[in-house]
Order: sequence, then structure tokens, then C-alpha cells
Amino acid sequence: MTAFAGIRRLGFVLLAVGAVTAGVLTTAGYLISPDTVRGEVLGRIRAATGLDPQSSGKVSVSLFPKGSVSFSDVVLGDPKRPALTAERLTARLRFFPLLVGKVEISDVSLEKPTIAIDLERDGGSNWSALIEALAQAQKPRAGHGVAGFSEMRIDDGTVMLRKDGGRSVETLYAVDLSLAWPSIAKSFVATGHFVWHGEKVDASVTLADFGAALAGNRSGVKLRLSGAPLKAAFEGAFSTKPTVKVEGTLAADAVSLRRAMTWAGHEPLPGGGFGRFAIKAQTSVVGDSISLSGVNVELDGNSAEGVLAFSSEGRQTLQGTLASDTLDLTPYISTIRLSTANQRAWNNARLTPDGLNGLDFDLRLSAANVIMGGAKFGRTAIGANLRSGKLSVSIGESLAYGGVIKGSVALSHTLTGVDFRSQLQFADVDLEACLGQLFGLKRLEGKGTMSMALEGAGESILAMTQTLSGTATLTGREGAIAGLNVEQLLKRLERRPLSGGGEFRTGRTPFDKIDVSLRVAQGTVDVQDMKVESAAVRLVLAGTASIPDRELDLKGTAALVVASRAGAPPFGLPFVVQGSWDDPIMLPDAEALIRRSGAAAPLLNAVRERNARDAVRSALERLTGGGAQPAAETVPAEPKP
Repeated sequence: MTAFAGIRRLGFVLLAVGAVTAGVLTTAGYLISPDTVRGEVLGRIRAATGLDPQSSGKVSVSLFPKGSVSFSDVVLGDPKRPALTAERLTARLRFFPLLVGKVEISDVSLEKPTIAIDLERDGGSNWSALIEALAQAQKPRAGHGVAGFSEMRIDDGTVMLRKDGGRSVETLYAVDLSLAWPSIAKSFVATGHFVWHGEKVDASVTLADFGAALAGNRSGVKLRLSGAPLKAAFEGAFSTKPTVKVEGTLAADAVSLRRAMTWAGHEPLPGGGFGRFAIKAQTSVVGDSISLSGVNVELDGNSAEGVLAFSSEGRQTLQGTLASDTLDLTPYISTIRLSTANQRAWNNARLTPDGLNGLDFDLRLSAANVIMGGAKFGRTAIGANLRSGKLSVSIGESLAYGGVIKGSVALSHTLTGVDFRSQLQFADVDLEACLGQLFGLKRLEGKGTMSMALEGAGESILAMTQTLSGTATLTGREGAIAGLNVEQLLKRLERRPLSGGGEFRTGRTPFDKIDVSLRVAQGTVDVQDMKVESAAVRLVLAGTASIPDRELDLKGTAALVVASRAGAPPFGLPFVVQGSWDDPIMLPDAEALIRRSGAAAPLLNAVRERNARDAVRSALERLTGGGAQPAAETVPAEPKP
């Protein structure tokens, strides 16, 4: 027999088998009535799930070429407030049992279903009775020989989670899920995707014991969520009786934590940063509280370890303690600019700390090294508390600027902008680095101790400086005032009082000690006391300074400690300091210099005497109404011859 003949004979055999099969199916279509098939399908769905779906629409039965039964307008639960509605429920029938007249379901699909989950205050829901029926259907029963179906599909569904009587709603759209129904094994698997807050999320969930999970007993669970804003995975166990309890390992990561939190419904976070994020932790959920232990978290290149706790009861609250080797805070302060780009004025941009109202937290952070822009701190312990839009940061200790910083800073969002309060102590710090970074003052060198208690309010940094009030003190030692050489200036002016002052803004004035006491009211600084002492000179200053305008208006006295000539008093000179505090001008008292000049002093006296005579004459004219004439001189009469 040739190969061609063999192939032809095989084709005839296959054709005959197909004809017989078609005939059997056609015959089965007449042997099994549609009403019987419809009743069998509903009975088997009820037996496999414990649920009793009701159809108020058209029912169609197709036995050839594919066996299926479709129910339109399906409702599950209370018709007045149904737990599930679907445009169509379709049950596909198994092929071979149908050949012998038996109806067995292969899989079930729900087209455009709407699943409503209404959570009640006592922890129950409108699905409680339905879940109880599902749990009863999953219990093994003697003589239970009804074969269940193996798969259920949800096509283009909608899931609504409602709380507080329907006032709070979360909705999943475009839900496409394939449910591996536990007809033989105990496990349950669901895979597919949905759309939440405009983003598509791929999802999969596995329950190790579907019956135990439905009954509220402990069951293993695996959950995977993957979307553009966030990826998350959980593996562990859960139970719902007597209350919700979950234990296992959680891992999540996001390209942008800021975007992920906004996507989840939180208000946008203030400031910068909050980019790349990853977390892994042992998780325990009890009721509305989530506890994370063994936390390993990464954010914007920073990594930390510790514990965290999250509660959604009332206001959402995050608590925890984290420790890090190096903490770079630069991304979070990058958008906070105290000054303009040229560093000559305060920033007038509107402050918008709206993100302070979205979440409460109470965190304890510690780090061996902290970086903030160009500043580097050593060992630092910080407590940050945010409650009802009020942020409070307490610094337990921070090794910074060669010394130690302690204190607290508080910010709160008000109707008129931001309210600011601070109490800070700087012990044994580098004055040039500290004052330069905090206030833009780079004229003071040395080590010192500062304390300040300031408060203000406004919609911008500039507006806040206009309301700033409080007190500040500074004590420094073994330093210098940069840009001024007071000793050389005094010695030269002592020799030549009218020699000019080309060196007023050059050099340095070393000091052994400096004491400053300030009082601030509505943006104006009252310099109550300022003394600079060294082995060569002494300076005493008083006056005012404007914080909004960054201007100085001070008067003082500079004096040499040692007299240049034996028996003479040390040379001293009044002076003024005026102009911008970034580049102030020091000017000696001109009148005092003229008086010390042997050549110019008589001229000054003459001018003063002339001014005095002019003043007396002007007063007399005002008294006489301007008509008084000077008395004529009496000329003695000549004797007669």
C-alpha cells in the first residue's frame, strides 16, 4: 500500500468520526430539552458555590457546535441591594459528557458584572451570608458526587467597596479576572488585571485553603500587584475570625513614592524628593493596624532599618523608629529657598505646604551622618511629628558645624500662610559656617554658642521675616571680624585724624570674646548689647537692623586698649555701621576726627561760634517780629572850642 493510499484511508476515518460526532451532538440536542439543561446548570452552580443567582432576562441554550447556557440580567443577593449584578452569565458545558446526555459545567463567565461590597461598622458586609453559603458548599460531604466546574471568569467588571453607608467609595474598573475554582484541590487562584485611579494593575492571589479562608479560619495567602505607580508582593497567612489578622512578608517598590501616594489618594507631599522607593518587612495586621518589623526601607538613595506601624482608624497615622548610616536630606529641602538666586533678598514665592494635611506621623530618626545641601552633620537624632497639619521637628542632638545643635522647629499651615516657631541652641559651633548657612552672614569667625527663640507667620519667606519676633544671644571666643581691621584704623586715625579711610573694609579684627544680645519685634532687631574685646581693641555697639531689608543701622565706640603715649588715655572713636549686612560700611565719627586734628579744630570751633551767633540773631529776629534793628553806637561829642 502506497503512502498516498494510507493518508487517504486515514482521512476517510477522521471524516467518519467527525460525522458520527456531529450526529451524536445533533441527536443529543433533541434528546436533552433546553429546560432540563437550564435547570441542571443552575443546580450545579448552586451545588458548587452555594449561591443562587436569579435571572430576569432571556435564557439561551446552545448544544451544537458548542454546548453553553446563557442567562441575561443576573442578580445575586437581595434584589433591592444586590451584591452582584451581571449583564450575562454563561456556563460552557463539557464536551464528552454531553455526548451521552449528561450536563456538566466546564467553566462559568460573568460579562460586565458589578460587584458591590458594603462594609458595616460591626465588621460584617452584604456578602456575609453569601460567603457563609460559599463556605458551606466547600465543606466535604458524604455522598457528594456532584462535579463542580474548574474556572470562573469575570469580563469587564466593576468592583465597588463602600463604607459609611455608601458615603465613601473605592471603585475598580475594567476588572478582568480568571478564577481557578477549587473543584478538586483546596486552593483558589485568581489572576488578571483591573484599573484603579486611572492606572492598570496586574494582580494575582492564591489561597492555600479556600474553604478555611471562607470560614474565617487561617489560610496561606500569596498576593502580587504590579502597576506603573507601584509593585507589591505579600506571602503569609490570614484569618478573619474573631478579627482580621494577617502575618507574613511584605515587599514593595515604586519608581516615585510621591506619585504612588498621590495615586493612592493622598494629598501631594510638600517639598522635593520622595522618588525611588523600596521596602521589605515582616508584616502583622490586626484590625485597622499594620505593624512592620525588621523593616529595610530605601528612599531617594537613603537606606534605613527599624520598625513602623500604620493605623487607619480615624485619621491615618504612621509611627516608627528608623536608623541609618548616612541620611541625605538634600532632595527634600531642594525646593525650599530662603533667599533669591542672587542671595541679596528674601524669597517672595508663596509657601504651599498643602501636603501637611494628608497624613499624620510620629517618627524617630537617627543617623551617623546627615547631609543637607552643602552642610554635613555628624551623629544626629531627630523626632518628627505631624498631626492635623502641624509639623514639629525636635533635634535631640546633632553634631554640626564643629559643635552640637539642640532644639525644636514647628510649622503649621494656616489660612494666611505658614506659622513658624523655633527654639534652638548651638553650642561651641563654627560661627562663620553656621551663620553663613543660616543667615548669609559670613563676617564672623571663631567658635561660639548661640541660642534663639523666634516665631513668625506669612505666606512667603519675605512675609515671614516681616513678622519675626523673639530673642537671640551669641557668645563667641578666639575669633575675628572679617572685612575690618579696627586696630590699624584707630592707630592711623590717632596719628592723622583726617587721613581718610581706604582700609575700612579690608583686613580682620581678631577678638578674644564677643557678646551679643538681641531682641526682635516685627522684623526689626534691637541690638541691646554687643561687645567685642581683645588684647588690642574694644568695640561696643548698639542700634537696629531690619531683617526684611537685610540692612544695618548701628552706632558704637571703638577704642585701643593700650595708649600710644605714656600718661595719655587710650585712643577711642565713635563710629557707625550702615548698609547691607552682606557688605556693611563702617564710618568713623567725622566731628570727633576734626576735633582731634590740630589744624582743623580751630576751623570747627569757628564754624560752631558762627553757627551760635547766627542762631542767636535768628532767635532775636523771631522775638521782635523781624523789625528789630541793632542799637546805634554812641559817638562821644567833640568838645567845643
